[in-house]
Amino acid sequence: MNILFWGTPVYSVPTLDALHGTGHNIVGVVTQPDRRRGRGKQLVPSPVKARAEELGLQVFTPERIRRDDDCKAKLAALGADVSVVVAFGQILPKDVLEQPPLGCWNGHGSLLPRWRGAGPIQWALLEGDQETGVGIMAMEEGLDTGPVLLEQRTPIQLLDTSFALAERLSTLTAELMVQAMPLIEDAGPGSEEERLARLNVRAQTEETTYARMLKKQDYELDWSAPALNIHRKVMGLHPGAFTHWQGKRLKVLRTEPLIERLRDQLSPEVRQLLGQWPTGGHPPGTILAVIEDMGLVVSSTGCPLLIREAQLEGKVRCTPPILLQHLKATPGDRFNKC
Repeated sequence: MNILFWGTPVYSVPTLDALHGTGHNIVGVVTQPDRRRGRGKQLVPSPVKARAEELGLQVFTPERIRRDDDCKAKLAALGADVSVVVAFGQILPKDVLEQPPLGCWNGHGSLLPRWRGAGPIQWALLEGDQETGVGIMAMEEGLDTGPVLLEQRTPIQLLDTSFALAERLSTLTAELMVQAMPLIEDAGPGSEEERLARLNVRAQTEETTYARMLKKQDYELDWSAPALNIHRKVMGLHPGAFTHWQGKRLKVLRTEPLIERLRDQLSPEVRQLLGQWPTGGHPPGTILAVIEDMGLVVSSTGCPLLIREAQLEGKVRCTPPILLQHLKATPGDRFNKC
């Protein structure tokens, strides 16, 4: 099939590779414009643009596709049979959705209708979902409201970071999109209602949850929260969750909650720490123990939390014992004291 591909981040690249590798003709790739990044503020192409250029594919970078009539005309002239969208980053207008005769299909990183919108992977971790997955959805003008053609589930592990989970889901998205293409092709053109009826898609229920845009304050750790909530924030917002240590920002990159009922989900070496510190009795954010080969045990509301990896402002990210050398912490010291 002739496919017009829309995507921007690393998450999208496996699907582009999979479609290209299975013999489909990628007539064009639409991605976000180059952005300035890093200390030098150099213009950097999106991961999808970089990969598309390696593959020798034609690339389009509209700032706002909704307002770019010239780009719309160029895309229409490509003669795509179908559009495939994976984390493009802009909402496609109706006239773009109606261009390909076999429709526009989105690979979304959640089990719809749970976590429509941006950041579904982060919010699944933040809210402690036991499982998540990916779906191939027919696109409509609404935000992730279309019916689902295919779906694949995967469990969420206690020690999954958003980065690790995204890698897993991006692979599933690629596999599922490859499976979807012959089904969509066999269903053929026609009115949207006719095509979707032939595909026997599943309409979404009205019980919807939205993955709202994250704010700066969402990333700061609150040590008065339960240990499990703090852990979910660290893993779900990886690598952005932070606290303060002696006036400097400390990114907390990996933790484990010392909760007995979660014993089987903890690292084997961490299980031996369970039950060593009684709950309560210490102000939240107090360092209870400094363990050279494991990290810092910190009090919260209820059970303590083990910080296993972090990055102090001005330093590189590190694991114990380098982290302990950077912090020079002792039991009784507290976080969030500037």
